[in-house]
Amino acid sequence: MMEEILEQVQRGSLSVAEAKEKLATYENLGFAKVDHHRKNRQGFPEVIYGEGKTDVQILSIIKAIRSKGNDVLVTRISKDKADYILQEYPEFIYNETAQILFWKEQKNSKDSFQGYIAIVCAGTSDLRVAEEAAVTAQALGSEVRRFYDVGVAGIHRLLDNIEEIQQATVSVVVAGMEGALPSVVGGLVSHPIIAVPTSVGYGANFNGLSALLTMLNSCASGISVVNIDNGFGAAYNAVLIDNLAKKGAEKG
Repeated sequence: MMEEILEQVQRGSLSVAEAKEKLATYENLGFAKVDHHRKNRQGFPEVIYGEGKTDVQILSIIKAIRSKGNDVLVTRISKDKADYILQEYPEFIYNETAQILFWKEQKNSKDSFQGYIAIVCAGTSDLRVAEEAAVTAQALGSEVRRFYDVGVAGIHRLLDNIEEIQQATVSVVVAGMEGALPSVVGGLVSHPIIAVPTSVGYGANFNGLSALLTMLNSCASGISVVNIDNGFGAAYNAVLIDNLAKKGAEKG
């Protein structure tokens, strides 16, 4: 890309000012520096964290990202803020449960890879975090299958779905209370598991700390743990694993 821009400057088809703009790694909005080269470095554009930002700030960052032709993903954004953005970009999609607003360019996919990410959720109260993971993974380009309300209090519900979960490339397992579900799933599958503790639970749950410690101390192998309620972080890692599997399938 850099060589092409420099060649255009040499030919006179691109001014120095235009070349400088194209080569800039970020755009300074005053209150934020939008990282336009993140997609080049990491494969995905910068993701906007909605909490703590005003609707006007979020809209300005979105406009900067869209100006480069990139997809948009905003996490932890309230419905009021999302409604404000949707007035400007009605084509965007808002998932209220996940608190995610996103837009993804529709492409004609010729991908023959049949892999998918399993989002496994212990209980209905954990759905917000599970949906954050599911919608994030979809927005980043992975196929997702949801397995909800399959917690250890009724283990037969998990076992009824285990064969399909076993076929996934990677599983994101979300649980609150004591956080036992990832350990159970970990003993039944041969792929990586990303465990997500949630803050769901009674007093001794300590807002997710008990679930976090259970998952960190899991006896089952192949389990990695993200922060409490961090469905986005789990999904991001799951998509990286899924993409590696895609590359391996293409080479094979």
